[in-house]
Amino acid sequence: MSDKPSNKVQSGDLVFAAIFLVFSVFLLSQLPNQVLWLKKVKLVAQPGFWPAASLIGMVGFGLAHFLSRLRLSDFRREGSEMAVWAKSLEFAVWFMAYVVVVPVVGYLGATLVFSLLLTWRMGYRRPRMLLASIGTGFATVLFFKTMLSVKIPGGMVYEYLPNAWRSFMILNF
Repeated sequence: MSDKPSNKVQSGDLVFAAIFLVFSVFLLSQLPNQVLWLKKVKLVAQPGFWPAASLIGMVGFGLAHFLSRLRLSDFRREGSEMAVWAKSLEFAVWFMAYVVVVPVVGYLGATLVFSLLLTWRMGYRRPRMLLASIGTGFATVLFFKTMLSVKIPGGMVYEYLPNAWRSFMILNF
């Protein structure tokens, strides 16, 4: 086994280098508005000197990294890697849908439905796994509402329950 570093470019290197460079340039562009530059103070004693030096370094090294990746990259591999990265955004959409549904159907109902749907989505379709997901969702709700006393507003559907049930559901689920 060799201790020499590999010159092989990994998929995603170019995109990472581009994101890093853009982020560094953005931070550098915000520097004049974020740090104080004092009059009659030496340059190295300025409050903004070290942040500016580090951001200039980030931009310089980020540009060098980007240019080296640009020269060596296989753009087809980069595109397929970005497709893999984009697939993870699906779960952000699932989470946002969950956040929207909780105030409507309540914490318990939303948690049970989404744990079941996500288990199904991930390919676990045996009844045992689906029941396990429902059990895990129920245990999660119990843990957060009873043991941790997390205050989550009741769902709008609770308004249609009889008074005693409504109070119970709002307090416990």
